Amino acid sequence: MAKYDERFKLKVAREGARGTAGLREVARQYGLDYSMVRRWVDNYREHGAVGLAKKHSRYDALFKQRVLQRIRDEGLSRRQAMTLFGIRSPGVIAVWQRQYDRDGPDALTPACERRPSMPSKKPTIPKPDEELTREELLKELAYLRAETAYLKKLDALIQEEQAATRANKRKPFKD
Repeated sequence: MAKYDERFKLKVAREGARGTAGLREVARQYGLDYSMVRRWVDNYREHGAVGLAKKHSRYDALFKQRVLQRIRDEGLSRRQAMTLFGIRSPGVIAVWQRQYDRDGPDALTPACERRPSMPSKKPTIPKPDEELTREELLKELAYLRAETAYLKKLDALIQEEQAATRANKRKPFKD
């Protein structure tokens, strides 16, 4: 996605807002997509030059719900809501609607706020072999045997696959 500086956006938006040429003509003149020019002009008309400034923000769940509620209540299009609320990213409202429709209002809360952080586990320091109980030793032995069996099986599968590949390479081509 091309990035344009604010002065360029402002120049295009002012020209489009002036109305001397249609938005499609302005877009063609600058080699831009019509919908982008329309968005810039709408943001300029609604918020002035500030509406074209870069905006790096995260929206909280309440804001997202307000946007979706206004779309439902007033029958706004996503583009109109984007302009009205100063949202810069064109697809974000559609994402919010899908999340809300699929999982309800809780889906609009960022994941980092929804889930409590995991308690930090201190790394366990293994006991010396002399201090392990008979049950602990048997459990470790069973684990190691299973791990060894798994690795042997994996090695056998790899060797089998390599042998099959070599066998396929040796077959002469027949017409």
